[in-house]
Parts: sequence; C-alpha cells; structure tokens
Amino acid sequence: MRQQAKWFLLLHIILGIYAGSSVCSKLAAQQPFLSAAFLLLYGLMLAALVAYAIGWQQVIKHLPLTTAYANKAVTVVWGILLGMAVFGEAVTPRQVVGAVIIIAGIVLFVRADNEEEGGK
Repeated sequence: MRQQAKWFLLLHIILGIYAGSSVCSKLAAQQPFLSAAFLLLYGLMLAALVAYAIGWQQVIKHLPLTTAYANKAVTVVWGILLGMAVFGEAVTPRQVVGAVIIIAGIVLFVRADNEEEGGK
C-alpha cells in the first residue's frame, strides 16, 4: 500500500504539472507573437507537457488505469486554484461546489476500486 501511495502522489504532481501547462499557455497568449517572453512561455508549456507525458506513462505502469483516469478530473480543481493564484480570477460558489463534487467522486471511485481489488 505504501508503494501505491507514492505513485498516487506522483500522479497528482504530474496532473498539477499538466494544469500548469495551461497557465503557461495563457501567459504566452498575452505576449506579442514570437517575442522572447512568448517563446519562453510556450517552451515552458511544451516542457510541462513532455514531463506530464513521461510521468503519466510511469504512473499507469504502477496504478490501475481506472484509478489513474478517474483522478484526471482533479485537473479542473488545479485549474481553479491556479487561475485564482496566478491570474487573480474569482472563485464562485458553484466552482467550489463542483470542486468538492469532483474530489468526493474521486475518493469514492478509488475506494471502490481498492475494495474490488482486495476482494479478488
């Protein structure tokens, strides 16, 4: 179980990196096309996507695919948090409710998936 927790943590780190690539993309879109800032931010976005792809491949070797895919929904929560932190976007009560529902769904799904595996 301890080994699985390590991979679960890595999964959430790479999902955070994936959400961070969108931040770089939005920041790049605010820069003049092909300016140094645009190229730097676009390069960071691509680097984040490469890191995500490599990390994702490692994670799905060690976690059930259903668990990994169920957790991808947390990128919406990361997006809300990063939008608030980086761009000062307001978080609405509906977004908070949605984030809670997403997290609750992930927890319920992972618990059910773990119980099913333990019963085999």
